Amino acid sequence: MIIGIPKEIKNNENRVALTPGGAAVLREAGHSVIVEAGAGAGSGFSDDEYAKEDAQLLPSAAEVWGKAEMIMKVKEPLPAEFGYFREGLTLFTYLHLAAEPKLTEALVQHKVTAIAYETIQLPSGGLPLLTPMSEVAGRMSVQVGAQFLEKNYGGRGILLGGVPGVPPADVIILGGGIVGTNAAKMALGLGANVVVIERSAERLRYLDDVFHGRIRTLMSNPYNIANAVQKADLLIGAVLIPGAKAPKLVSEEMVRQMKPGAVIVDVAVDQGGSITTVDRVTTHSAPTYEKYGVLHYAVANMPGAVPRTSTLALTNVTIGYALELADKGVIRALYGNPPLKLGVNTYQGHVTYPAVAEAVGLPYTGLDSLLPIS
Repeated sequence: MIIGIPKEIKNNENRVALTPGGAAVLREAGHSVIVEAGAGAGSGFSDDEYAKEDAQLLPSAAEVWGKAEMIMKVKEPLPAEFGYFREGLTLFTYLHLAAEPKLTEALVQHKVTAIAYETIQLPSGGLPLLTPMSEVAGRMSVQVGAQFLEKNYGGRGILLGGVPGVPPADVIILGGGIVGTNAAKMALGLGANVVVIERSAERLRYLDDVFHGRIRTLMSNPYNIANAVQKADLLIGAVLIPGAKAPKLVSEEMVRQMKPGAVIVDVAVDQGGSITTVDRVTTHSAPTYEKYGVLHYAVANMPGAVPRTSTLALTNVTIGYALELADKGVIRALYGNPPLKLGVNTYQGHVTYPAVAEAVGLPYTGLDSLLPIS
């Protein structure tokens, strides 16, 4: 199979879909890897490093997209890339289609087989290709939140951990999954008062155990959320429903009641956000906006700010699935790997993931009805 790695074009997106080491794995298995020149530079990987692994360097994105049978990316294609879509192309990347109706329509129109990293799901419910970026984003949410709490960035002028004789900041985390757990770990490590709000009693028990009672846990309901949000210095949205839009848990009125100079970091913004006042996506070059005296951070590609770490972590988990797709071909790989099959969001002009179809208002078609008989 010919696997193409184009350069990411999203604002300040410095990750790349495959490291030179990943290219070596695919090449050793007999596949061809073509890389757009400069694609790895933002993550610290030179063209020479790819060339040493026998990857072919091409000067333009158009050539990479045009020659590849499978495109591996990091972020969802932008409108400037829709013209590269064609029938028979396999796209393997983060898609978050529930918040991207135009992209979904373009994939359907051009009959692209689009496999989303974020909906590949294990029988346990785990999301193996989303987990490392959730870990990065969860940890980053506290770093950036602590920074924007500084007065010169528009925040309250609070040190997250306080000092002796001065109380620390109150960090409220909505969601106790991978993002929320990693955010709690970082916030607790910096000395903040940490509250995690989660709808699963089992998960709350787990968090109470692993943090040895050092964080406060609350069951998710409107009353608890409203009371906690009002006290927050830093509010982190860490809610995920695989493939679907994030539920709106924090109302506009709740945000109005927050302290002046408090900070919101909504990690779920690429799935529509869980805080009502997060009504736009921001970028690393202009990461925040103010509403009701509260600073909102809504960058959809947070891990792009730490691309070296993120690219290495991403390749660690994607390479096995990419190798299976390349070795067996898409259809045989899907039949042999149920978690991978759940990653297929569009196929042969149909939306094949129910939560995506519901979110974008397109018909849902079960993938099994479209695949040839095995």
